[in-house]
Amino acid sequence: MTLLVLKQALGALASSVVLKTRQPAGLPVRLGRRIAAQLMGAVIAAGVGGIALAPQPVQAAQKPRLVITHDLGGVLEARMAELAALQRSGQPVEIRGQCSSSCTLYLGLPQTCVQRSATLGFHGPQSDIYGLALPPAEFEHWSNVMASHYPPMLRRWFMAEARNVTVGIYQISGSEAIRLGARECS
Repeated sequence: MTLLVLKQALGALASSVVLKTRQPAGLPVRLGRRIAAQLMGAVIAAGVGGIALAPQPVQAAQKPRLVITHDLGGVLEARMAELAALQRSGQPVEIRGQCSSSCTLYLGLPQTCVQRSATLGFHGPQSDIYGLALPPAEFEHWSNVMASHYPPMLRRWFMAEARNVTVGIYQISGSEAIRLGARECS
């Protein structure tokens, strides 16, 4: 029962109580209404009067699904901030199409699923100048940061294979990503 309907029902009940209650001589009308309202409150509290006040089940609002159809990636730090927000919200993520570079980090969220027909593109950490290798310590650090966002089997595959691609993209199908531990969309 909505709050408005409840207010309307209570108002109608108060009116009927006031109209059916005899006003004692010399009692102001306002006081008579206050007594009627108290009486109505007592009736409702006792569970009489035909108004059910039991809590009604409320259906949980479903969170809108974030659907990925064509995401070629972007700045790693910005994507990691987005991932943290999605982790907190629990918003479902569905990868249906092309998802490359930092987009693949969605795979580490428990609420992410992949369609078999999707295409995922991976590469290792890159410098700001395309094709210029990172110093080894930075390459290791950022490889581990990226890998930490993948399911365990995919993480091992990334560290052994895809992170070594620093020019271009190593593409796999959604089916292959699922075989490597990504959750399949139902």
